[in-house]
Amino acid sequence: MAVHELFAYLRAADAEAAIAFYAEAFGATEKFRLVEPGGRIGHAELQIGPAILMLSAEFPEHGIRASDPQAAGGFALHLHVDDADATIAAAVAAGATVVRAPRDHFYGERSGTVRDPFGYDWMIGHSIEEVEPAEMQRRYDALYGPGASR
Repeated sequence: MAVHELFAYLRAADAEAAIAFYAEAFGATEKFRLVEPGGRIGHAELQIGPAILMLSAEFPEHGIRASDPQAAGGFALHLHVDDADATIAAAVAAGATVVRAPRDHFYGERSGTVRDPFGYDWMIGHSIEEVEPAEMQRRYDALYGPGASR
């Protein structure tokens, strides 16, 4: 088996609003959409940098449901950018809420997390230093290992 690509596929109660948000917050451009006669978006593809984000409206009659915007989800999307602070500020201006303010992290990234209006968490970061895995583990152990002060 050969894997060729992996896409995040999101569902939104208001797919039209989600497309507009991702365009404003992250500079997404819409490649195309498929719309059913009743107006629901059955599939849309957005270009965000080099990545494709797929999304649709919810279709409860098929068991396809949107995330709850008020609840933390079980996963997050990671957006690697040139300036995490500016991207987080743009997302907040577009309607996201800050879950975790941007700060420098032991693994060599400055990042923070926002929750978009559709219930999806976006970890947004940029590199501040190259850290080899062994050094990253050492730092992780120092932060979270036995005797570490948290």
